[in-house]
Order: sequence, then structure tokens, then C-alpha cells
Amino acid sequence: MANKKAFGKLKGREAMVLAIIVAMAVLFSILSPTFRTYPTLVSVLDNSYYITLMALGVTFPLITGGVDLSIGTGLVSYALIGGFLIFQKDMPVWVAIAVCIGFGVLIGVFNGVLVAIMDLPPFLATLCTCMITRGLGPALCGGFGVSWPSAISEEGGFRKIFKFITADGTIIPIGIVFMIILVAIMSFVLDHTRVGRYTIAIGSNKEATRLAGVNIKFYHVLAYVISGLFAGMAGVAYAATYATIYPGAGAGFELDAIGGAIVGGVSASGGVGTILGSFLGVIVICLMKVGLPFIGLQANWQQIFTGIVLIAAVLVDVLKKKKD
Repeated sequence: MANKKAFGKLKGREAMVLAIIVAMAVLFSILSPTFRTYPTLVSVLDNSYYITLMALGVTFPLITGGVDLSIGTGLVSYALIGGFLIFQKDMPVWVAIAVCIGFGVLIGVFNGVLVAIMDLPPFLATLCTCMITRGLGPALCGGFGVSWPSAISEEGGFRKIFKFITADGTIIPIGIVFMIILVAIMSFVLDHTRVGRYTIAIGSNKEATRLAGVNIKFYHVLAYVISGLFAGMAGVAYAATYATIYPGAGAGFELDAIGGAIVGGVSASGGVGTILGSFLGVIVICLMKVGLPFIGLQANWQQIFTGIVLIAAVLVDVLKKKKD
């Protein structure tokens, strides 16, 4: 019953975040007429794909009361390794995609073992794997930037999952359809399967869940495996979105994903959250990243405003818990 009440409140939170998205879009459109263009919409969506994938995955560790800081550097590392295999080892693109996802899952398993079985603090454990993944990709590809096949090449079809270019050059951001399907699937997993229920239960009361006979170590590890799986998929989305992947990129990507999830209603202390909320929160973050430059605020101000939004989201969560 408590979980149903929590989810009822989150529906209100999701409506609030959706209203913020509309308000931001209107504000940016008023302050900058150039914001009201189709290329701007495409830019917002391009930025959202890989962040959305990370956010969908990291929602699970966050709900357990943990965190996964390795997803940002991880996605770039996996994309670098995939590009290296394609152009240096003549591997097919599908093999590179499988390797990206496989590396993500392996790091997820490693994170889960460190946190759930070895009982390391999630922040410390995933910070260590963040450092590992930051060096892994550049080490394997020799420290050079890599590119995946272009959209016009025979093996560049994977890019059409996210962006389709018509004969007259019009860009159709069909990746948003893929994201919506994944949001629906993972919402079902979180709301209607044993994996989701036990993830929420671990974050709500870990000891009570254990006493109820749940194998909490297994489901706790699985939360990090899901995060790693989506980080691997985010690596593919990143490779599909940008022409070249450079070593050293990825720092801060995890903060966009985690921040989006928190803005969307995932509790910083665990036990509460929805996939739809995380998705909407990511749109808020991406709108800020793309929209603020249109009104003359550059990178430093973007970070400041993002920090303020996150503080506000955490305060709302804290105040709601005090009322309850």
C-alpha cells in the first residue's frame, strides 16, 4: 500500500516536470526566436538519447539507495573500443555493438559485486570503476579518437536507429520512438515484475526485505547489471550520434543522467522513483544544455543552473518525506 501511495505522488511529480518542460520551451522560444527551429529540436533529441539510456539504467541503483558513477566514462570507453574493433581489427559493426553492451554488463556485474556482496559504499565503488573505465577505452585504442561507419556507408545502418536522413537531406529524429518504447518496457519492469518490486523494496527497507526471504544480494547486483547494460547501449547511441569519439570525453555525462533521474522524482535516499519521471527529468536537463546558449548563457552558467535545479529537486524530495 505504501508503494502505491508513493507512485500516486510521483504521478503528480511527473506532471510537474512535464509542466516545467513546456514552460522552459516557451521561455526559450520567447527569448530567442532562433530556438523555435526544427534543427534545435533535433539537437535536443540528439543530446537526450545517450543520456536517457544512462538515466533509465541508473534509476535502478538509485532506487536501491545507491548510485553508479561509472556510466558516463563507461559509455565513451565502450564506444572507443567498438570503433577500434571496427577500423583496426576489421570487425563487423554488430560485433562492436555486442562488445559495447557486453563491456557495460561486465562493469555492471563488477559494480554489483563490490556494492552488494563486498559491501563497499556505492559512491566509492563506482567512483573506482569510473576511473577504470576512463582509462580502459583510451588504453585499448592507443589514446586516439575513433569513428564508427558513417550513415552513407554499408555498415552505417545502425545510425538510422536514432536519426534517419531523407533523400532531400531532412533529418528525422526517429530515435525518440526507440526511447519511448524503452521507457514503456522498463516502466513495466519496474512497476510490474519481481525485479522492480524487489529493487524498490531494497531501497525502502533492506533488512525487512531480507527477513521476508528475498535474495537481496542477487537483486541488488542485478540493479547494477541493468545500469551497466544501459550504459553499454548508451555507448552505441553516442557512437551513432557523433562522427568521432575522443578519449577523455564522458566526464560529467553521469551527472546529467543521475541529475535527470532525481529531477524526475527518484528519491536521493532510495525506495521511490519511476522510469517515466527519469525520462522527463533528462528532457529538462537537455533543454537547459541546448536552450541556455540561445539566450546568451554559456557552459559555466549551464552548470550553475543545472546545480540549482538539482538542489531544488532534492529539497522537494526532503520536504515531502518530512510531511509523510
